[in-house]
Amino acid sequence: MNEKMIEIQGITKSFGELQVLKGIDLTIYKGEVVSIVGPSGAGKTTLLQIMGTLDKADGGSVLIDGKEIGCMKEKELSAFRNRRIGFVFQFHQLLPEFTALENVMMPALIGGTSQREAMKKAQETLAFLGLAERASHKPSELSGGEKQRVAVARALINNPAVIFADEPSGSLDSRNKEELHQLFFDLREKLGQTFVIVTHDEGLAQLTDRTIHMRDGRIEAL
Repeated sequence: MNEKMIEIQGITKSFGELQVLKGIDLTIYKGEVVSIVGPSGAGKTTLLQIMGTLDKADGGSVLIDGKEIGCMKEKELSAFRNRRIGFVFQFHQLLPEFTALENVMMPALIGGTSQREAMKKAQETLAFLGLAERASHKPSELSGGEKQRVAVARALINNPAVIFADEPSGSLDSRNKEELHQLFFDLREKLGQTFVIVTHDEGLAQLTDRTIHMRDGRIEAL
């Protein structure tokens, strides 16, 4: 596991007078499941968003799969994000007016996949996650655990190289938490994805290959 998936050097980020990240250096390898932990305000989510190309650093460099993110123009960056990166958020961020199937199809359609192919891929991905029978249900008709699995299916649809998860089990009960955590490791085994997970869940952090501890905008220990 020595091929680099993410390499960041000297990342800084401020919001007004507040410096949130103070020179972060970090390497994450292909196929790793890594957790980032630390108290609120440590800069975990900001770091995750910069790694995931949702936000820009003030200084430093981010390489994902050998590509320098900071050099990309917005259109190129959007295409890269769509193809190579998946996201899972705490509150799933599903669109309420669409079915589970339609929600999962979205990134594929945005990436230029035909409607027919996107539907086929979405059905396969939902089936892979044990949700084939829930494909026509809207988010309001799904349990919390099902919603989060739909969100994982959406993150997987374009077969990304890396999945970023921000407090993915924060809104789940303990049984659904355990199932979601196990799912990440099953996916890594079957699909070879790299996972970077910001979490307050100590149980999840202990399961991951490596835990990165942050405090006051710096990495304390790897």
